[in-house]
Amino acid sequence: MGERIDILLLEDDAVLAREIVHYFTSETFACDVVYDGNLFFRQWKKKEYAIFLLDVNVPGMNGFDVSTKIRETDSLTPILFLTAFGELEDKRTGYKSGADDYLVKPFHLEELELRIESLLKRRSHPRELEEIIHIADLQIDVGLKTVIRAGRSIELSPKEFQLLLLLAKAKGRVLSKEYIASEIWDMNMDNNFNTIQVYINFLRRKMDKDFELKLIHNRVGFGYYLKPESE
Repeated sequence: MGERIDILLLEDDAVLAREIVHYFTSETFACDVVYDGNLFFRQWKKKEYAIFLLDVNVPGMNGFDVSTKIRETDSLTPILFLTAFGELEDKRTGYKSGADDYLVKPFHLEELELRIESLLKRRSHPRELEEIIHIADLQIDVGLKTVIRAGRSIELSPKEFQLLLLLAKAKGRVLSKEYIASEIWDMNMDNNFNTIQVYINFLRRKMDKDFELKLIHNRVGFGYYLKPESE
């Protein structure tokens, strides 16, 4: 992948932390570790990192709060949660805090490497051509990464924006969960699609809840599509 990739890991399990640091110590990777959420930001000030790996249940500030604080000033650096908290509600909290991916313990280090490479590949893609997409009262500025509906600015996380843009560019076609997973996460999502449902719910709350004309829809058994339809 070219120049060395610096990873910052928040993990209070000393054994697992050592395994990850050992695995990601090479010409390609370097991994620094902190065991306390409050110390995370001190370490972050010391160098620029390509990706953050966060456990949730750690001393000091927990991983969800760390992710939220990161996103206050940094919307680009990928955040990947490594945690034993694998329930849907935990994932919802993680993604809402700004995470790009969520890997449940125990996991294989090879899979962690694949997830990291996938996130970094997406970040390094050249910026899309400047364009503005209009669908009913929705306006998506692809270059500026902004969304406006009926004159109201809609704040989206990076993953929410990617999902919205994927649906918008489909021009009303139904996209399967498998297709969405492959396009946005590059993984099979551990063979379940709860994550996609979580993000669809996020978008519906932000994009449709306060508007009579609904845009995001589900065709049961087939997938999701974006098209102006009244319910």
